[in-house]
Amino acid sequence: MLIRVVGCGICHTDEACRTGEFPTAMPIVLGHEGSGIVEAIGDAVTGVEPGDHVVLSFDSCGECQNCKQDQPAYCFDFYPRNISGTRASDGSATVTQNGEAINAVFFCQSSFATYAVAREANTVVIDKSLPLEIMGPLGCGIQTGAGAAVNSLAIKPGDSLAIFGGGAVGLSALMGAKAVGADKVFVIEPNASRRALAMELGATDTIDPMANDNVLEALQTLSGGGVNYAIDTTGIPSVVAVAMEILLPKGMLGLLGVPPAEATLPANMMSMLGRGVGAKYIIEGDADPQEFIPRMANWYQEGKFPFDKLIQKFAFEDINEAANASIRGDVIKPVLIF
Repeated sequence: MLIRVVGCGICHTDEACRTGEFPTAMPIVLGHEGSGIVEAIGDAVTGVEPGDHVVLSFDSCGECQNCKQDQPAYCFDFYPRNISGTRASDGSATVTQNGEAINAVFFCQSSFATYAVAREANTVVIDKSLPLEIMGPLGCGIQTGAGAAVNSLAIKPGDSLAIFGGGAVGLSALMGAKAVGADKVFVIEPNASRRALAMELGATDTIDPMANDNVLEALQTLSGGGVNYAIDTTGIPSVVAVAMEILLPKGMLGLLGVPPAEATLPANMMSMLGRGVGAKYIIEGDADPQEFIPRMANWYQEGKFPFDKLIQKFAFEDINEAANASIRGDVIKPVLIF
């Protein structure tokens, strides 16, 4: 499909590719939180029509064992379809300049552009009454955080959660947890404005790790001894160690942050054994975009998922300013407007 891009979020993965933390062919047209309007479709497309408003997400093959079990984020073909820079089917390019192929097809979209080429598998039709230009982040960062809480950890009414890191992913986890009835949710975040926003979004309490010599002890005091679940969005081993220790018996830690390449899991195995706790890395919030993006959109319409409070808009030509604002922490979720 050919999509005229209306808006595109900037995600940490885009920056990680620029800095070499995340493996992809360079140079490349990045951008993987696009939203727009369908202008043309291929002959095999059946569920999307020109004029539809859509959110673009990650691609998957639909045929491997995990895809058939409704786990497309763990598609056996995930890397060539989303990261390689060329079409998975034949290695061809979707973008050329002066007759020369350019790496693109990033998450089967490369939405840092006025037009994107996508597949039906990673194109989700949304209600035309929704604010299209800000909907793109539902395709990755917000989906990752909310999905980690709702799908991966399957938080239920009455459960408690500690979230380490109050950026777009962490605050989306907070909103997702509250949308499904979580009881106590604590956010550990050094940025004062983000802690204030976490409280506005429904956090039970927040902790400034820079002002606490013992974050574990402070969190134990606030939570009454521990929490059922924890989510780490930082990838920092010392933070992960605290997240593992705050779990109550049978607890689970969801790992979302990009760690240093040499990092290992900083957990005491005897402590884990004594509580029967575990940890797992989570990709794309264990979400099927075709199901989860509409669910988040419905929550937004119902007033239960105000993700727009994370967003600041930038003109597309100010993409460098938007990226730098995100790196500095001045903006939680920059969205480029075309």
